[in-house]
Amino acid sequence: MSARPYRIEAQPLVQRYARGWHCLGLASEYKDGKPHTLNIFGQRLAAFMDSQGRVNVVDGFCPHMGGDLSTGRVDGDTLVCPFHGWQWDGDGNCQSIPYCKRIPPKAKIGTWQTCEQNQLLFIWHDPEGNPPSEEVTIPRIDACFSGEWSDWVVDLMTIGTNCRELVDNISDMAHFATVHGAPVDYFANLFEGHKATQLLVGRSERLGDDELIALSTYFGPAYHITEMTGQSGGHPIHSILLNCHVPIDMNSFELRYGVMVKKVPGLSDEQNMEIARAYSKQAQAAFYEDVAIWDSKTRIDNPLLCEGDGPLYQMRDWYSQFYLDAADVRPSSTARKVVEIKVRDGGAPPPLRHVFEG
Repeated sequence: MSARPYRIEAQPLVQRYARGWHCLGLASEYKDGKPHTLNIFGQRLAAFMDSQGRVNVVDGFCPHMGGDLSTGRVDGDTLVCPFHGWQWDGDGNCQSIPYCKRIPPKAKIGTWQTCEQNQLLFIWHDPEGNPPSEEVTIPRIDACFSGEWSDWVVDLMTIGTNCRELVDNISDMAHFATVHGAPVDYFANLFEGHKATQLLVGRSERLGDDELIALSTYFGPAYHITEMTGQSGGHPIHSILLNCHVPIDMNSFELRYGVMVKKVPGLSDEQNMEIARAYSKQAQAAFYEDVAIWDSKTRIDNPLLCEGDGPLYQMRDWYSQFYLDAADVRPSSTARKVVEIKVRDGGAPPPLRHVFEG
C-alpha cells in the first residue's frame, strides 16, 4: 500500500512580535536634525536626535488630535507636532503647548529604549514591557572602530513575508547549493541561550573558487552577524556581514544587509570601498534569490525533512523563546545543542570548529 500524501500544516499567525533588540541601520542616518518615520511592530513610531546626540524613539501619533509626529520638526530636545505644535521630549513628556500654559497631567506618549553599538542603532521590543537583561547586550565588534576596516555599506529591502522565513536560513543547509550555487563541505549549528550560530565551509562562484568560511550568529531574534573569509577580484577578503530585520507587520519586514571588509594593504581607501560595495551587491543578489523563493512558497509548520537537511526543528524550538512570555520559555529552548553535519569526508576539522566544543 502506498503512503498517503503528506499534509502540510500551517497555523494562523499569532499577532505578536519577537522580544529582543532590533537593528534600525546606521545610527548616523538618524542624526540629521530631522524626525524619521518608523513603520514597525505593526505601528507608527518616530525617531529623532536630541541636543545631547541621543536618538530617541517615541510613539508616532500625538494623543491630542492624532497628528503624525514623524512628519513634524525637531526643536532642541523636543519633537514638535505638525498639527497643533505640541512639543514632546525623548522621555515622552509634553514640554510645551504654544496656546496653553497648563499642560494636561495625562500628556504622555510611549517611548522605546534604544542603544548604539557598532555604528548601528538598536530598538528594544518586549510585549511584556520589560527592559533588556545584561546577557542580551549587543556585543562590540572591534573592526567597527578600526581604521584597518572599511565603513559599513548597508542596503535596505522590504520583504513581503513573515520574518520566520528568513530566520530559517540559519539551519537550512540544503538550500545553499540549490538556490545560491554554493556547495557546502561542512555545516554545523550551535544553539545556546539567546544565540544561534552556524559554521559553514563551502565554495561560491560569486566569491571565487577557493574555500569560503562563514561563522554566523543570531544575537536574539533579529540581529545576525557573519564573519566571512573568501575572495574578490583575486584578493583574499575578510569581511563582516550584517543581516538584520525589523517586522513591519506579521507579513512583511525590513531587511538591512551590510558589509564591511578588512582593507587590502597596498590598495587605496576608494579601492577598498569598491570591494566593500561589490561584496554588498553580491550579498544582496543572493538574498533576492531567497526572496524569489519566499514570494511563491507557502508557510509550513511541519516541514518534511530528510537525513541531509539541517536541524530546522531544533532551530524553531530555539526561536520560539522570543515569542513567549519570559516565564513561559521552556528550558529545552535555550539549552545548549550542537548539531554537526559532516559533508566532506576525511581531512582536518574546519577552522573555527572550536566554537562548538565544550
